[in-house]
Amino acid sequence: MGPGVPLQTVRPMKAIFAGTPDFARVALAALHAAGIEVPLVLTQPDRPAGRGMKLQASPVKQFAQEHGMTVAQPRSLRLDGKYPDDAAAARQAIEAAGADVMVVAAYGLILPQWVLDAMAQGRGLGCLNIHASLLPRWRGAAPIHRAIEAGDAETGITIMQMDAGLDTGDMLLEARLSIGAADTTAALHDRLAVLGGELIVQALRRSADGPLPRMPQPEEGITYAHKIEKDEAVIDWQLPATVIERRVRAFDPFPGALAHLAGEPVKVWAARAEPGTGTPGQVLEVSPDAVRVATGDGVLTLLQLQRAGGRRLPVAEFARGLRIGPGMVFDAMVRR
Repeated sequence: MGPGVPLQTVRPMKAIFAGTPDFARVALAALHAAGIEVPLVLTQPDRPAGRGMKLQASPVKQFAQEHGMTVAQPRSLRLDGKYPDDAAAARQAIEAAGADVMVVAAYGLILPQWVLDAMAQGRGLGCLNIHASLLPRWRGAAPIHRAIEAGDAETGITIMQMDAGLDTGDMLLEARLSIGAADTTAALHDRLAVLGGELIVQALRRSADGPLPRMPQPEEGITYAHKIEKDEAVIDWQLPATVIERRVRAFDPFPGALAHLAGEPVKVWAARAEPGTGTPGQVLEVSPDAVRVATGDGVLTLLQLQRAGGRRLPVAEFARGLRIGPGMVFDAMVRR
């Protein structure tokens, strides 16, 4: 059920788009390139970002404005919630758009029932979600991170017919993607974003000829990709090296795998698991291009590190600023 068909202009169609981060921007760009009219874009309100903490528009808003698309940024879509005026204005904008479908990708707000009902009218295509996993595995907020952390061999994109549940809707299309041994969340994210854009265009192209076949999600194999919390970044040296290495890749670019050496925080951005034994957290060997640290099972060879306020550096450069020698021990840290 993979994409496999080059992007091309589809039968005239109007699609409201709801999304916020770069993953969603790629999908919006694919819709635009395919000639699909986007009369309305919903995205999260501008947020403080950067060292100056200035308000910054989301990647989706930036793309939409560059291409003359109407943008709405409600703080909530719940008519009975904290921001009813925002929700009411959004409802008016959605109804006025006269769209055939709503495409949702990493929007960040839950769609209440009135949105699902409104988009089911007319041509009846409803709300289609671009989800970065092979459902029902890794429903939820962080499917890319959790797939790498768990050591999955593959992941993919599922185009899902949205319902009131959390990623529980019927599946329409899916495409699979292998997870490489060196893949980080950043690298896998970029490939999945492109795949998601291709697949949603294919879904809309097919839907122009009639409703897509819907497949209910199986009851077996359901897992949840809970949001990544900062305290998960802390390295537990008692764990096997293979587990730590996967977390290093899963937490790149956020929040980064965190350790402490001689009282100083150190982020680990690249590492590999190797055989070996020793006291967990102890530095066994330092070479020009690697630092070998014992774990609960095996050795984690550190390849790229970062000091607080610094930049990512290969071990050789990093070691010139922070002396590391055999016998030193990374401080024991316990997750909350």
